[in-house]
Amino acid sequence: MLDELNAGLRPGDDTPALLGRRTVSRGDLAELRDRYAGALHARGLRPGDTLGVAVRPGARSLAVLLAAYRMGLRIAVLDPSAGPDVLLARLRLASPALVVADAAAQAVAGWAAPLARRAGLALPDLSRIAPAVTVGRRLPGSAPALRPGGPPPPAFDGDGDAVVIFTSGTTSSPRAVVHTRAGLGAGMRSVAELVRPRAGVPVLGGMFFVLVPALASGAPVAAPARRPRSLARQVVSLRPQATYLTPPQLRAALDAGVPCHGRVYSGSAPVSATLLDRVRAAGADEAWCVYALTEVFPAAAVEATVKAAHRSEGDLVGDLLPGVRADLSGTAELRLAGAGVCDRYLGSPPHEWVSTGDVARLDGRRVVLAGRAKDMILRRAENIYPGLYEPALHVPGVSLAVLVGVPARDGDENLVAIVETSPGADRAAVRAALRDPLRRMGAARPDRVLFAPVPLAGRSRKPDRAAAAALANSAVRR
Repeated sequence: MLDELNAGLRPGDDTPALLGRRTVSRGDLAELRDRYAGALHARGLRPGDTLGVAVRPGARSLAVLLAAYRMGLRIAVLDPSAGPDVLLARLRLASPALVVADAAAQAVAGWAAPLARRAGLALPDLSRIAPAVTVGRRLPGSAPALRPGGPPPPAFDGDGDAVVIFTSGTTSSPRAVVHTRAGLGAGMRSVAELVRPRAGVPVLGGMFFVLVPALASGAPVAAPARRPRSLARQVVSLRPQATYLTPPQLRAALDAGVPCHGRVYSGSAPVSATLLDRVRAAGADEAWCVYALTEVFPAAAVEATVKAAHRSEGDLVGDLLPGVRADLSGTAELRLAGAGVCDRYLGSPPHEWVSTGDVARLDGRRVVLAGRAKDMILRRAENIYPGLYEPALHVPGVSLAVLVGVPARDGDENLVAIVETSPGADRAAVRAALRDPLRRMGAARPDRVLFAPVPLAGRSRKPDRAAAAALANSAVRR
């Protein structure tokens, strides 16, 4: 699909590609891509070399990625929110031949570091690991500009590593997912089949896995505004055929009264049936939960009506998408394989199956999650998987709910439900609505229900269970 997109971008085409304060045409994107490809080639980069990329989302970052892919380079994505020590370790593992960064990313590592740290951003001195160049406007102290080169080299025709995406790990042992060109293409074809983008009709979503299938299908793309009021104006003016937002983005938008339109997709964190019902009530034609991992995007999906009809324990995340296979380990951990699954972890041999860390059960090709294996709570010699019971806590008026374990005096654990209510919700009504779900939880019924905001962490703003457990422990000890 990246090959299709590259082939379909031609200089001179004034069809809109990226929508925002300034519309970027498909021709603009093609010219920027070709300029970067010629410049990178002039710097001596050749197929198989690794290019580190630290460029803010937008036309420049997309053009750099398309240029690198067209040349057969391996792209290592650098995230300023990881912190300088972690980033240095990741850079050493990826060993890029060149790092491309914009002035904003470099400012985070230099003169703006004190301000950036307040926003949770930090970059190391990129030049300590590899040569660095600047794309876009340079600021004092920035690396040299990426100088124009000659014409772009012929498009690379073959397989090989496409992208390195860093996930968990430590400074001493960073972990990076490696997707090949073939695997990346398979994953994006799955997205295209799920989202079904139509040419000429806007798509609202900022993720690379959303951008490429939409643009390859001829649909212009707009990055979602951060502020709910601006997002509301986007939805009203663009009337997007499809929207992709993470659950925290969706909750914030719905709480602020942002309308929905067309088909809405959400993933990268737990998506409750209640949240999808709210999306449908806000005007969406369809609302989808997408189960995806860095290792395989996407793996499964389910529409709101089907998820709402699920009455048994656990979190239904849908049917496996075409080309994805699943099985369970001896401890009921879900494993995935297929054309779109990553090839390996950087520094490790290729693998066929990926362990997800999710405890699950399979009903044919339908996947029901029971929680994270590491999140298991042991109470009175009984194993309790939070994911089996958390969906039942999402009654009307509940924005987010998690179950955590806190130490008991006898070495056992107490079970605490942390319930975050929606703005304006009647706490007494929520308590009443929770009575029946709590009663049905049987032996997994929590020892205490704590009404409080659920701590979030990471780029996808998933529930931070360690912080939630600390919050619960503090409340229990009062």
